[in-house]
Amino acid sequence: MKQFAVIGIGNFGYYLAKRLYERGNEVMAVDIDPKQIQAVKDHVNQAVVADATDPEALKELGLEEFDTVILSTGSVLSNSILSALNLMELNLDNVYAKALSRAHGKILKKIGVPHIFFPEKDMAESMAERLHAPDLLDYLPFMKGYAIIKLPAPKKFHGQALSKLDLINKFGVQVIAVAEGEDKAPAMIPTGGFKVGPNHYLILLGPDKALDKLKRL
Repeated sequence: MKQFAVIGIGNFGYYLAKRLYERGNEVMAVDIDPKQIQAVKDHVNQAVVADATDPEALKELGLEEFDTVILSTGSVLSNSILSALNLMELNLDNVYAKALSRAHGKILKKIGVPHIFFPEKDMAESMAERLHAPDLLDYLPFMKGYAIIKLPAPKKFHGQALSKLDLINKFGVQVIAVAEGEDKAPAMIPTGGFKVGPNHYLILLGPDKALDKLKRL
């Protein structure tokens, strides 16, 4: 079980904290607004009213005991930056901070935040990919120019073993898992002898251009 502190319980922070808790982790939710804390208190282990822009308030939370601290404030840029600065001064090892723009992200990086994420950008890219390719079930940016996608097995693949398809050499794409049914748990890292069926969904890792070719098969 891991320990997470989620600071800023807006829509994103609320669902993040709730989901982490549902996955069996220990979660502390922190927000300056008592109403936000009241809304989330039944979905986390601890719910604390505190002002992250106040360094003394942050010190009292004992954040050094947590595996990861996620700063999900952002609607007020100055508050996000000050809160991030306060977290960096606590010398925490694993801090994630939400950025709403490139400029915001650059400032957080200058402050020294090790992990910066752009939820609106990532969501927009994922939705754009699904609209562009309606058969695509999921899209996750991996690194610049690369992604992980979940795709129904193309008809051309049905009945063929992964070794025969040879996607790594033909497309530069790696099959990292195969799921039988849209909502079933996938079989991770299938062997070359695995035969692809009409009810299979492939989870693929590779360059965007190569994945785009597979979407059109």
